[in-house]
Amino acid sequence: MERMQRAAGAVVGSAVGDALGGPFEFGPPGAFSVRFPVPGAGGEMCGGGGWDPGEATDDTQMAVLVAESLLDRGGLDLPDIFARFQRWAAAEPKDIGLQTEDVLTNGMPWDLAGAIHFQVNQRAAGNGSLMRASTSAVCFAHAGQEATMDAARRIAALTHGDRAAWEGTAIYHELIRVTLEDIDPLAALPDILARVHPAHRGRYATVLAQDWHPDQATEFNGAVWPCLGSAVWAMRTTDSFEGAMRAAIDLGGDTDTVAAVTGGLAGAYYGLDAIPAHWSELLHVPLPGFDGRVLHLPDLLHLAHRLAA
Repeated sequence: MERMQRAAGAVVGSAVGDALGGPFEFGPPGAFSVRFPVPGAGGEMCGGGGWDPGEATDDTQMAVLVAESLLDRGGLDLPDIFARFQRWAAAEPKDIGLQTEDVLTNGMPWDLAGAIHFQVNQRAAGNGSLMRASTSAVCFAHAGQEATMDAARRIAALTHGDRAAWEGTAIYHELIRVTLEDIDPLAALPDILARVHPAHRGRYATVLAQDWHPDQATEFNGAVWPCLGSAVWAMRTTDSFEGAMRAAIDLGGDTDTVAAVTGGLAGAYYGLDAIPAHWSELLHVPLPGFDGRVLHLPDLLHLAHRLAA
């Protein structure tokens, strides 16, 4: 499979998962399959819970902001990414994580806001940095393992002062990178875990183990560990993009983010053509605070091609 097919699959797949999962957020396990019992029958991009059919949530909106900064600035400009996040947050998007909102609106400078939030609260291992990582993962994949994991940590730290969030985002970057290189991401996990900070390696080894199931999670899947573990579990236990999406959303809880993370991995693994057109064609990504802009599928494809190039 061509690398560009995988890169576009990662970006579009994450957005599709986000938009599919949004209407089921905080619902019970199995709700997606109860409503849509026949795979491939259509209608799954249903909207609801305040979301229009195909509308992406804050997960994809922030991923687009990261991507556009990387492209406009010709590389990683952390103050610029943070400023874009602040502009978006000030426009009162439909959904924004409590921790992310506090960091972006507390008036602290870009290089202190996330760290000070963590010092005050001592808990900042939510999945909010992981949810937006598909575009940066594609962009830095060409740079190799060390560079892509370092970039992931630095972008994550803008809003999440807990190193656990940095390490989860770094693992995700590297999973996308090896997949773009036609390497089985599940087979690469032992090597990736060896690059995780020792203080966090054990916890990630647990949730990424072959025999781990999301039912074993000790935290809600809004936390970074079970979110990433659930995405890998959905990949490991299914054999198609659609199957991975159904498995991820049927877990319940933070369905938009678990499905967005899963969608990025599954999209990279199975490629753009494996994403059902009746899902991707309805995609639209509003960008509050940016002059009413709304991105659609052709815009996301263009973004993915520029990132991968």
